[in-house]
Amino acid sequence: MTPDHKLAQLATRPVGRLLWEYSLPAVVGMLVTALYNVVDRIFIGQWVGPDAIAGLAVTFPLINLATAVGVLIGVGSSSRVSIELGAGNTETAHRLLGNAFVLTWINGIIYIVLFAAFLDPLLLLFGASEATLPYAHRYMLVLLPGCLLTNLTYGLNNIMRASGYPGRAMTTMLIGAVINVALDPLFIYVFGWGIEGAAWATDIAMAVSAIFVVAHFCRRDTTVRFRRGIYTLRLKIITGIISIGAAPALVNAAACLVNMLANRSLLGHGGDRDIGAAGILVTYSSLLVTVVLGICMGMQPVVGYNFGAGKLHRLRKAYLLAIAAASAITVAGGLAAITCPSHIARVFTTDADLIAATDRALATAMLVFPVVGFQIISTSFFQSIGNATESIIVGLLRQVIFLIPLLIILPRTFGVDGVWMSFPASDTVATIVTIILILRQFRRLRGGTETPV
Repeated sequence: MTPDHKLAQLATRPVGRLLWEYSLPAVVGMLVTALYNVVDRIFIGQWVGPDAIAGLAVTFPLINLATAVGVLIGVGSSSRVSIELGAGNTETAHRLLGNAFVLTWINGIIYIVLFAAFLDPLLLLFGASEATLPYAHRYMLVLLPGCLLTNLTYGLNNIMRASGYPGRAMTTMLIGAVINVALDPLFIYVFGWGIEGAAWATDIAMAVSAIFVVAHFCRRDTTVRFRRGIYTLRLKIITGIISIGAAPALVNAAACLVNMLANRSLLGHGGDRDIGAAGILVTYSSLLVTVVLGICMGMQPVVGYNFGAGKLHRLRKAYLLAIAAASAITVAGGLAAITCPSHIARVFTTDADLIAATDRALATAMLVFPVVGFQIISTSFFQSIGNATESIIVGLLRQVIFLIPLLIILPRTFGVDGVWMSFPASDTVATIVTIILILRQFRRLRGGTETPV
């Protein structure tokens, strides 16, 4: 099948089947990737100790900042690639690939140097204590090069999927996941490298994945590929990438601030065990969110291509089907956290105090988690059609506009429980606003011109 024919199917085949074919590989790949992060934390919690898992939680804000850079370029460029291919602008799609590749390297080198230079002050700012700082420092120092490789893999993998290769994109993530899971017990337990072993396993896994995804774009038979003349940075292309990628990037950057506020509040009102509980909460909820993000990745090329091609009725159907699938995941995950939090906690630790703290965290923080699938899909929908303003607003509702003020106010009255209460309160209000914005967008689409197939 030629690349052009593969892309044309995005505008002609049944939407439900397309969403399944594009989402399933993305969900599998993302889920396996998330699972190896979970395995990292299980090995660290079970074999290194509760202080180590609390130290790992302290590194999340730094990792979120690094991830924000990758998401800015990866999501922005892949969304633009889908739209341009749908509109028949293949040359622009190639330039987007080249500019995304160069920007990832430039930004990655900058943040690696800055993070390494100020590592301990940053970790202390994000809630490290005397007991957890050594673990956080050792883990992060080894992981920094892997953050660049992760961003390179993530960005190019999204473009791979957006240009018509969902199965190959899944393989990229599976390769890294299998290698990481295989190396974790070897490095952490057999070699006795402790928390640094988990970081080395991630670095090596991401290096192999990066090589695989770069090799894809070196092939001559792909829809978009590396070639001469596409690497010169152009302001119009960069601003196009940033305008769409800004929303998810800001969400990740905001997650850094959220983690910092939560960790410092938990340290002040509780202690290292509560920070450890936050680490388990983030790990569990991220596992569920990862599945939803896989659905978003499957929806994005379908919506973006049909928006560029003017098939607006098809993108509406893809959005609604994605909402249904994502909500099934977040409802099931939220109910499990509320009804059996202890079982989830024991996967990560045998420490009784940490299990008790995690019980409180999961049962309270995830009360309204069932609506999160709707919010994430809606953010991705706005990104996929190039609506930067709404995507930024919806993306920031949970993590910034409502959550940060609540994290500042509620702990003053309710202590540690106030931190956990902030999440369902923010999700509730953010969902109401998101519904209003989505209904307004659908009214705009109904006023547009579309050609049924």
